[in-house]
Amino acid sequence: MRPSSVSNSAGRVGYADGTIMQATRQQILDFLRDHGDASVRELGEHLDLTATGVRQHLTILQREGLVGSRELRGKVGRPALVYSLTESGEATYPKSYDQLASALLTAARDTLDDAAFGELLRRAAEPLARPHLARLEGLTAAERVEAACQVLRDQELIADWEEQDGAFLLHERTCPYLEVAQQHRAACDVDVAYIAQLTGMRVELECCRMHGDEGCTYRMVPGQPVPLASDPSLRLPVTSVAASRTSD
Repeated sequence: MRPSSVSNSAGRVGYADGTIMQATRQQILDFLRDHGDASVRELGEHLDLTATGVRQHLTILQREGLVGSRELRGKVGRPALVYSLTESGEATYPKSYDQLASALLTAARDTLDDAAFGELLRRAAEPLARPHLARLEGLTAAERVEAACQVLRDQELIADWEEQDGAFLLHERTCPYLEVAQQHRAACDVDVAYIAQLTGMRVELECCRMHGDEGCTYRMVPGQPVPLASDPSLRLPVTSVAASRTSD
């Protein structure tokens, strides 16, 4: 029976059997990360393993979806198989997406005026919402809010909603952009614009984790329906207590 894979807190792959196999397979992943691709011979020389031993480890890593292979044709002879990390394999290593997003927001804030900066945030939300708009068309206001909540849940966020005094309150218990939002409140405006496009209603951010609240609460008041469309030029009305750039 092959050992079951797990990911530890650093995002690196481990194996539940706790044997030396764990270290060997991690060494293979590390080598492929550092070199791009490698043959069985190259991995064997690096790890001091036989070709059979290397192939056994690679078979397990391929079954886990962490390593892929392709043929590399040389000038003479049969093509050789080389191995490299798949997207899933790459994903086991830490990334600096939050730092990049924060740097981009800083550059945009320092370069654009308030109107252009606000428009940029709305545009950033459009490609996030667009894949889900078709499932929202033709729904009642309450159904749209529930569908929007389900979209958030599908993204592994904790979300629910309630109706109160003729308005809908959507509660988001987890923040999708927490590390970025801690440095830039503008990240909250992206979420506001995102939910506005999902629900087709004006959205106000009433409570926010960045203001010390337990979670984020978005208020939506049904009124004149806002058409939901995949037209990228669509601009939905958005208001947010996080809109002031002075809070960044």
